[in-house]
Amino acid sequence: MSIRIASLQRYPVKGLSPEPLSSVALAKGDYFPGDRLFAIENGPAGFDPENPQHQPKIKFLMLMRNESLARLKTRYIDSITTLFIEQGGREVARGDLSTREGQLAIEAYFRRFMPKELRGPPKVLAAPDGFRFTDSRRGFVSLINLASVRELENVVGAPVDPLRFRGNIHIERLAPWAEFDLVGKVLTAPSGLRLKVTKRIERCAATNVDPDTGIRDLEIPKSLMRSYGHFDCGIYAEVLDGGTLESGDSFEREQATLAL
Repeated sequence: MSIRIASLQRYPVKGLSPEPLSSVALAKGDYFPGDRLFAIENGPAGFDPENPQHQPKIKFLMLMRNESLARLKTRYIDSITTLFIEQGGREVARGDLSTREGQLAIEAYFRRFMPKELRGPPKVLAAPDGFRFTDSRRGFVSLINLASVRELENVVGAPVDPLRFRGNIHIERLAPWAEFDLVGKVLTAPSGLRLKVTKRIERCAATNVDPDTGIRDLEIPKSLMRSYGHFDCGIYAEVLDGGTLESGDSFEREQATLAL
């Protein structure tokens, strides 16, 4: 049975709000376009853009510890490299992240917004080519099975917004937790795109935070472990062959060719 793509979203700034997409073009060996391009350093993290190395997420502002970030609505416009931040329905900051002046404007806002949560001066970091501020070293593309999220609702006894899991691709027409059976398999799209599913995604306390209100109101990792014996929800994949995806497209499982 085909796996339907229910929605696409990117997270231009690590820890900040998602941006829905109607379509996206993925390139071989690359990350999800426009995803985790920036992070906000919470005090000196030792990140070197000349020699970028994966850093633990605790070195940045992120929902696992900074749930107040969920109260902000952000959008990043690629053509003008500018981040806009809204709070309470009004714009509170904007900055061209390609310039130091624009970065300083964003940093100044976070100093005002969350002074007690800062370990040092906040600093906007931009990912060099070939690098992204993902939680996993090889977290190129993330997929969330909506049926698994609905099953999890029965466990926690409350609605669970799939955006808690901050995935790039929401999929449906799979049985709950059947996405785990796709690890090691290849998914193909009508455009010729091929994704190889690499591993399951282990969840942290960031998923406890309501993405609309910023309230830490559920215990997702504990519920997963208590009911299923693991902390996992979602899967990572890497791009074997590039192509486009649109919301409403379908994935097919690629059939292995048998050697004669």
